Amino acid sequence: MTPINVLSSHEVFSFLHPDQLDAVSDVAEVVSFTAGETVFRSGEPADHLFAVLDGRVSLRLPREGGVSLNIEELTKGALFGSCVCFDLNQYSLSAVCTEKSELLKISAAGLKRVMDNDLAVGYPMQRMISRTYFTRYLDTMKKLRSIAESIAITAG
Repeated sequence: MTPINVLSSHEVFSFLHPDQLDAVSDVAEVVSFTAGETVFRSGEPADHLFAVLDGRVSLRLPREGGVSLNIEELTKGALFGSCVCFDLNQYSLSAVCTEKSELLKISAAGLKRVMDNDLAVGYPMQRMISRTYFTRYLDTMKKLRSIAESIAITAG
């Protein structure tokens, strides 16, 4: 599978013109990971945006002692990694493949250039990416609220 075929079939990139698809494809590659392999670690430079093509990726919040809290399991079509809409320099979570996975790896800087060069394309793409990340944030807040409520009930 080539990056350009993958890009044109993904919702976030589906409305790009052929020359824009080519530009993003030039800064993207399809990469494979084995089960248990780390895609990136919390605190590393946030240089790439990823899309799950096949497999499963766990987003984890690392804790002391090597233990991590599973925040979310991502499957086909999910975006994760650098949020190119914001200039965040580090990954806030770690990403680990929980099964053999194939990912689309896109240079954040390259994608940002494409978005900045054509705001009519960049704005809708930014909205879709932002919506993905904000939805993930809201889901995480619901999980934390549930955990906090269960602790309050057992403590009370």
